[in-house]
Amino acid sequence: MTIPHRSRRSRAPGSRRRGLAQWSPLLLTVVIGVLAVATPKAFAVSRLLPAAPALAASMWTVTATVLLGVLTLAAMLAIQLAFDEPATTFTAVAIAGVTAAAAYAAHVRLQRERTLTQVRSVADAAQAVVLRPVPRLLGGVGIETLYLAAAEEARIGGDFFAAVDSPHGVRVLLGDVRGKGLSAVGVASAIANGFREAAYDEPDLARLARRLERSVNRYSDTITAPDAGEGFATAIFAEVRPARREVTLLNCGHPAPLLLSGGSGAGGSGGPDGGSIRVLDPSAPSPPLNMAALIGGEYTLDTVPLAPGDRLLFYTDGVTETRDRDGRFFPLTEWIAQQTAVSPPHLLALLHRQLLSFSEGALDDDIAALVVRCDGATDHRAAAPSGASPASDR
Repeated sequence: MTIPHRSRRSRAPGSRRRGLAQWSPLLLTVVIGVLAVATPKAFAVSRLLPAAPALAASMWTVTATVLLGVLTLAAMLAIQLAFDEPATTFTAVAIAGVTAAAAYAAHVRLQRERTLTQVRSVADAAQAVVLRPVPRLLGGVGIETLYLAAAEEARIGGDFFAAVDSPHGVRVLLGDVRGKGLSAVGVASAIANGFREAAYDEPDLARLARRLERSVNRYSDTITAPDAGEGFATAIFAEVRPARREVTLLNCGHPAPLLLSGGSGAGGSGGPDGGSIRVLDPSAPSPPLNMAALIGGEYTLDTVPLAPGDRLLFYTDGVTETRDRDGRFFPLTEWIAQQTAVSPPHLLALLHRQLLSFSEGALDDDIAALVVRCDGATDHRAAAPSGASPASDR
């Protein structure tokens, strides 16, 4: 899975600031000691020394916090012996009490940090199950991916994607589960794992969607939560056949993908570099997964021809529903029209930065996006008609 990261240069200033912050308790001790020496005795600045071990509890180990408390106590006694400051006993007791409390606070903080580390490792394992890394080149089809969880510490949410090189073509799935939290992750996992297995067997996308519909139904039946039956997922399926230069789409209530063409094309909004953008709306609606029993199970397939250099951008609604401080939605189509000449990896990295900038870092929903392109590799399935399964191993 490709997730853009910040450059080393952009991380360096933050690293230096964090390194300076780690030394702040010791620097605070030195500053208070200097002020205690430089100011008249009536100010009794040394009484502020207990603040140093209190600050250390938020970032240092228990041992380091206690050692700093001992250091501040020694500094206070040295100031008393040299300058005969008043209230020595009071300040010494305050330092001792604050140091003991700070050591306990540091102990509790470290325990919580260890627990958080364990929880993050579980989240990473869950992410590896739901969002397995997608090869950047699969059966002659180039694929770039982006995933952003709304809460950074969560690592994963209800958005999902998967791609397999099946006997029927390179099949891609992108979806978004209603809701958030562990229940959404469970549904996403059931759909993504079911897709990875069923994509090899089902001859067309409609039968594949029906099979995943049944999988989600069975999964929902095993959940005892009151709203388990209300869980559904929008999804879009794509079957890319590079040799034929075409893609078959099945849109189950999901935001329509965008076709980015390298040259001018009919029906698209042109960009400044001569490219065009076309919104691939479905010819007829298909039900979201786990909603077929309620609104009907008719699935509509649309086949779109691909010209050399064409790219498909699939995304979840977290992209278009990203808001700025004035409540305006992110104008994806208008923005992407200015980027038709950008390469796929750079396009997703640029989209990542643009979304963070537009929302000022306050993402309210999970975000997933894929850029798919035909790289012109030979496809052994070229002679097989759509829906037929040639004799080949998985």
